[in-house]
Amino acid sequence: MARLVTVAGLALVLGILIGIGAVSLQRASNAPEARAIKEPEPAAAITPPPNEPTDQPARIKLASPAPSTAPLIGTMATAMVDKLAIASNGNVKFKLYEPNTLAPNAELFDKVSSGEIDAVWSSANFFASRDSAFWLFSSVPFGPPASEYLAWLSYGGGQPLMDESFARFNIKPVVCTILPPESGGWFRREINAATDLNGLRMRFMGIGARVISQLGVEVVPLNGGDIFDALQTGDIDAAEFSLPATDLRFGFYKAAQNFYFPGWHQQSSLISLLINMKVWEGLSDAQRGLITSVCGDTVRESLAEGEAQQVKALQEIRARGVTIRTLPKPVMQELKTAWIKVVKEESATNPEFKKVWESYQSFRQAYAEWRNLGYLP
Repeated sequence: MARLVTVAGLALVLGILIGIGAVSLQRASNAPEARAIKEPEPAAAITPPPNEPTDQPARIKLASPAPSTAPLIGTMATAMVDKLAIASNGNVKFKLYEPNTLAPNAELFDKVSSGEIDAVWSSANFFASRDSAFWLFSSVPFGPPASEYLAWLSYGGGQPLMDESFARFNIKPVVCTILPPESGGWFRREINAATDLNGLRMRFMGIGARVISQLGVEVVPLNGGDIFDALQTGDIDAAEFSLPATDLRFGFYKAAQNFYFPGWHQQSSLISLLINMKVWEGLSDAQRGLITSVCGDTVRESLAEGEAQQVKALQEIRARGVTIRTLPKPVMQELKTAWIKVVKEESATNPEFKKVWESYQSFRQAYAEWRNLGYLP
């Protein structure tokens, strides 16, 4: 009997416990922490502010004062455009226009500054009438070879100064090509002393014209297409123009038989992509970085191709009966003295020129030890 009661009691206890468990489970299922976890709502898409750069495809019109077929200065513009289209998979496309197409060459600087033109491919010295400091960002008389020039630009403070100079005109400059040395010019007669330059009528452009005029040369500014006729007819006695490979195409060897070196006025020349600042700032970081990288590669290509081109050009020029000569050392010294005089004059009248010159000259003086120690004379 007692055993039956015990069994019954155990059954009762078990029933109560089961009931309590059922109630607990029911409550637990209703507890907040046990409810099904909901996935978070997806974040709303972030819309950039209206003026924030985006990675939308960029279509940029590019004007050039030089024909696209001109060795290096023209062909490198085409190379840059093609490389950029491929590297960006069509995201950044420049359309290159021939000279005087988007605007007359003389108006290109003002047009890109105002935003009427997106970009210009040019040497900065074409626009030195706006600021003589631009001369120092294109080519410098008695200046450095390409490697030293690029070292100053990239690591010696040159690029920030270049950016600052062009920013005053609402333009972003990107160096995109570098040319090897030009010749000293084509002369109808020999130059044996500085006095032989006195009274000479010579085609010359850029800051070099200021220098050579100090030695009594009558500078005659002529466009490239007008030089040959003037030299052949004797309207001018001499002419400087460009690299041997370029001069060869213009046939100057038919008009003058003395081809002089070195090109003291342009030992290396920078060609830059000048982009309207609003256009530049409207590009994404990736697009701007890609433009800079492609221009860097074009600098490499122009340097290598430019050096190689001159070898064959000189051989052909000599085969045409031209005498290739070097300017006598006393003449070179007189030209260098005249250059320093021009620097002093320009520094006194333009503080921007003075600031850039002091940076450039300071770097060259410091670099001289390495140049003299590291390289063969």
